[in-house]
Amino acid sequence: MRRTDQLFQIIQILRRSHRPVTAQRLADELEVSRRTVYRAVADLIGQRVPIYGEPGLGYLLGPGYEMPPLMLTPDEIDTLVLGAQMVSELRDTALAGAANDVIAKLAAVAPEHLHGHFAEPGVAAKPSPDDAADAADSRALRAAIHSGRKLRLRYRSADAELSERIVWPVALGYAQTHFLLIAWCENKAGFRHFRTDRILAMDVLDEPIGVRRGELRKRWVRWREAERRQLGEGA
Repeated sequence: MRRTDQLFQIIQILRRSHRPVTAQRLADELEVSRRTVYRAVADLIGQRVPIYGEPGLGYLLGPGYEMPPLMLTPDEIDTLVLGAQMVSELRDTALAGAANDVIAKLAAVAPEHLHGHFAEPGVAAKPSPDDAADAADSRALRAAIHSGRKLRLRYRSADAELSERIVWPVALGYAQTHFLLIAWCENKAGFRHFRTDRILAMDVLDEPIGVRRGELRKRWVRWREAERRQLGEGA
């Protein structure tokens, strides 16, 4: 690992931790010696990076520090490129276009020695199967999720039954063959997953959902975990 990459990686490790990070933990993640970590931390402090602590106790990054943008490592670039490739394979035209735009913007401003990681990436996503369902335009759905607005759906079930639902959207779930709107259904008084290719019509209502969006997502996570436990017990 280049010295510059090593310094920025130390900053990144400290940024994602809310507790002191020991030199040994840094050394293990970077696959270097503790002495190398001590020297690197000293260099960062000398460059006025607000790192607090000392050997034996651990290090913390001071609040409010902003790492210079786009100082990406090759692994981080591969992660972003792979993620963009996977999004592009989802057949959601809005997100696919956004994913390609993000990579193009990053490639345009990345240091020259990293250009090859964008132009000839070392990762590749598996193409979507030919029978994958085309997603509806997700922009309206995602806008309703972000704004916490209820949706009125006209929906066709797997057995062709038609129904109208008022739902509280939680998130959009993506798989290779289909896409799901995860929502609390007022009609069924419970969480349901709606295939987006079976949504015949949708209206975003002015009425907000009944709880904070973050709380609704927490409730869905608890429901999902309970469902998984129940399936495990029945196996």
